[in-house]
Amino acid sequence: MPALPDPAPAVAVQTGAAVFEMRSVSRRYEVGGTEVWALSDVSLQLHEREFVVLLGASGSGKSTLVSILGGLDLPTSGTVHYLDHDLTAASDEALTRFRREHVGFVFQFYNLIPSLTAAENVALVTEIAAAPMDPRAALELVGLGDRADHFPAQLSGGEQQRVAIARAVAKRPDVLLCDEPTGALDVATGRRVLEVLARVNRELGTITLLITHNAAIGALADRVIRLSSGRIVEETRNATRGSADELVW
Repeated sequence: MPALPDPAPAVAVQTGAAVFEMRSVSRRYEVGGTEVWALSDVSLQLHEREFVVLLGASGSGKSTLVSILGGLDLPTSGTVHYLDHDLTAASDEALTRFRREHVGFVFQFYNLIPSLTAAENVALVTEIAAAPMDPRAALELVGLGDRADHFPAQLSGGEQQRVAIARAVAKRPDVLLCDEPTGALDVATGRRVLEVLARVNRELGTITLLITHNAAIGALADRVIRLSSGRIVEETRNATRGSADELVW
């Protein structure tokens, strides 16, 4: 199997204009007749080409925040804008179009179709995208060009996760939302997956938001945001971004 290129050295932070903006977003759920506030008055911007790590313990609101940014859920109050589009005022049809055209999702579990090859799993997305990458080119980007015709059962967990990343980026999304993408992987495989995400951010300029409970991963980011009990409690900026092979956890 061909190796990925050597990890890029630490780079200076360079980000552009704001693309996403959450303003005073709160999200309330009813659980067994009790109100639960998953998010409380959260304001956040994501900028062009930015790599952001969102840290927090289980139940801190990370997944809810990502679901709202990705148009999978709506806030109880507050607004979410993508460029000049108010997602909180959008119809279900408009939100579906937003997700299809602008957002890529990567989750902890790969959700590949077992009866399809890696290339065919990626093609499921490219067939409905406006200007997609070739599925095999997307697999080359994540270091799996020689595994394109293999089925998921013939791939390791890390390789399946990289297929999932290729599937997410093949439609050339404006933002890549990653929910614990290394949570089911060992350290060595997790580092490789993180380097793939960093490479996508560097080479395609895709805004990348990665949520995790692992503080060490914050070294890869332009910005690290910490959530606790549904609120942003800390935000830091890295002067330089580290490389995945330097991470220790």
